[in-house]
Amino acid sequence: MPDAKPAPVLLMTRPEGAASRFLKLLPADLLIRLQVVSSPLMEIVSLADPLDLTGVAMVLFSSGEGVRVASEKTDLRRPAFCVGAGTTAAAQALGWQARCAGETADALVETLSAAMPQGRILHLHGAHTRGRIVERLVHDGIDCHGQTLYRQDLLPLTDVAKQVLRAQSPVIVPLFSPRTAAHFASLCPDPAHLTMIAMSEAVAQALPRLQCEALHVSKAPTALAMAEMLRDVAWSLVRVETGRPAD
Repeated sequence: MPDAKPAPVLLMTRPEGAASRFLKLLPADLLIRLQVVSSPLMEIVSLADPLDLTGVAMVLFSSGEGVRVASEKTDLRRPAFCVGAGTTAAAQALGWQARCAGETADALVETLSAAMPQGRILHLHGAHTRGRIVERLVHDGIDCHGQTLYRQDLLPLTDVAKQVLRAQSPVIVPLFSPRTAAHFASLCPDPAHLTMIAMSEAVAQALPRLQCEALHVSKAPTALAMAEMLRDVAWSLVRVETGRPAD
């Protein structure tokens, strides 16, 4: 009787906390049929600069990491507008008076530009940002400033990740940001056996013309939409590789 094929690998490249939250969005009966390998390609490093919210009427969060670092730096909780339902939920859980302003930076800018809020607004973000939120809001006449709270340092692949990538077995790689996607592509010269899932067209465009097994783009730039796309892709691979039905 031939040996059973190994289960497909799910390679998580997000920081540990974000990866754990994402995996909770996947069905448990799917996860037990995958080999989950964690290899964070980015480390969040909080900067030493203090956070002073004196005179700030509202804060903006465009990532869950911004929420976490800001919450560690101050006990004050201002009203907050957030990008994405996940970031909003994280902010609410940590005591911020948070509202979701849309799933993208463009949506947040559009929401605030229409509302024209009064008072000083502070965007709390990492060293690498996208969307030019502060610049665009200032252009629209809003008193908005930014503060960098943390660095996003790139990391190499772990030895385990290198091993599974060399094995040439099916590997699913969800990628959540253009910077991480470009970094992963630079570390993986032979992606022929990889199935990649990009969170947005911007993430997909950050990948060079890799000859991978497949490249899927999430229907929306949200963790939930990514989880739904990954679920469908992973079940199809599980059926092919293990010969097991999806139940």
